[in-house]
Amino acid sequence: MTARGLIIGAPRSGSGKTSVTIGLLKALARRGIRVRGAKSGPDYIDPEFHAAATGRPGVNLDSWAMAPALLDHLAAVLSTDADIIIAESAMGLFDGIEAGKRRSGAAADIAARFWLPTVLVLDVSGQSRTAAAVAKGFAVYDPQVRIAGVVLNKVASERHRAQCADAIEAIGLPVLGAVMRNPDMELPERHLGLVQAREHSALDAFIDRLADVMEKSLDLDRIIAVAAPFAHIGESKDVPHEAIDPPGQRIALANDAAFGFLYPHLQSIWRAKGAELAFFSPLADEAPAPGCDVCWLPGGYPELHGERLANAEKFRAGVRKFAETKPVHGECGGYMALGVSIEDAGGKTHEMLGLLGHATSFAKRKMNLGYRQATLLAECALGRQGDTIRGHEFHYASVVSAGSDESLVELADGLGKPLGPAGGRRGHVTGSFFHAIARG
Repeated sequence: MTARGLIIGAPRSGSGKTSVTIGLLKALARRGIRVRGAKSGPDYIDPEFHAAATGRPGVNLDSWAMAPALLDHLAAVLSTDADIIIAESAMGLFDGIEAGKRRSGAAADIAARFWLPTVLVLDVSGQSRTAAAVAKGFAVYDPQVRIAGVVLNKVASERHRAQCADAIEAIGLPVLGAVMRNPDMELPERHLGLVQAREHSALDAFIDRLADVMEKSLDLDRIIAVAAPFAHIGESKDVPHEAIDPPGQRIALANDAAFGFLYPHLQSIWRAKGAELAFFSPLADEAPAPGCDVCWLPGGYPELHGERLANAEKFRAGVRKFAETKPVHGECGGYMALGVSIEDAGGKTHEMLGLLGHATSFAKRKMNLGYRQATLLAECALGRQGDTIRGHEFHYASVVSAGSDESLVELADGLGKPLGPAGGRRGHVTGSFFHAIARG
C-alpha cells in the first residue's frame, strides 16, 4: 500500500508555509503516523528541518532538475516508508521557469504529476475578504492542480479570522485552520535563506512549539483526510539512469556547519547503489579517511568559519595528501575551500587548501541564483566527459582571482542560454559553484 500525500503551497515566499509544514509534520508524528517531508525545487535547507521534525530523511522533488522517471522513483521509495508525505512548495505554488510542460521546477508540477491535493497557506495580514479572491484564483488557475483547502496565517483576531474564513468558504473552499500572528514562529535567516537546522539553538524545543501551535490552530483530522494516494508510481526500486552515480565505493564526505549542503536524495541513492559514506568534520580538524576512494566537500558556509578552517592543520594536510592520488571534488562552499583563500564579510582573508588556484570573496557580494545545466569537460566525480548534469547555483561569493586551472564545466542556464566555462580542475581535484542534482 502506498502512502498518501499533499502539497503545502502559498502565493509567495514568506507566507509561512515552512513553519506550517514543520509544525504539521511534528504534530502528525506525535500521533504515531509515519510521516515524511519533501521539498519542491532546489532547496537543501528545509529538508533538514523536515528530517528533524519527523525523524526520517527529507527529500527534494524537483520537476526541472529531475526527469519524470527519477521523480517517480523517489516518490515510490518515499511511499513504501511512510503513511503520509507532506511536500512543501518552494516560493509560490506555480513559480518556476518556462522550460517545457511540467518541467518548470514549480510545486504545481509535482501536484499535477502525482495528483496530489494542495493546502494553500495564505498570509492574511493586511487583508480580509480579499483573501477569498486570492484563493479563488489559485483554485481555477490550473485544472490539474486541485486546491483542497486553505490555512489562514498571521491572523490578527477572531473577527479577522471570521471575515477571511467566511469569504473563502462562500466560494466553496474549506478553511482547514487559522494560525494567529505569532513572532515566536519566525525561523532565523541569513543570506542563503534559513539558518541550517543543525545551527538552530534548542531546535527540538522550537519544533515542539510549532507543533503545539498547529495542534491548536489546524483541523488535523480534516488535513489527513484530504491527502490522496500518489499516482504514476510503480513498485520498482531500480534507480533510474538519470540519477547521479556514487563517485566511489567509499566516499569521504565533509559534514558540519561549514559543509552541510548535499541533497538528501544523492546520499540515499549512493547508499542504495552500495556506496559507504564516511563523514568527517573539517571544523573539528578531521581529515578524510585515507581508505576512501573519493573526497567530497559539499556546499555550506565556509566564509563564516574562515579562521577555524585556516587553522585546521589536520584537515588541510589530510585533504592535500588525499588529493595526491585520489579524486577530491568541491561544490559551492567546498569549491571555495579548495581555492587559495576566502575573504570574509569583514574583509579578512583566510588561507584555504590551495588545491585550485582561484580566490573568493564574500566581502564583494554578488548574488548568483538559478538552475544550471553543466556539460562536463573532463571525467570527474560527477560523471564522464560530455555528460550533462542538472542542478543550480545559489551563492553571494565572488571569484576575485581566477587562477590558471582548466575549466571543469560548460554552463548554461535553466533555459539553455550559454553562460560560458566555469569551475576548475587540476590533477585529481575538481570543483565549481554548481550544485549537482541529477543527470540531464
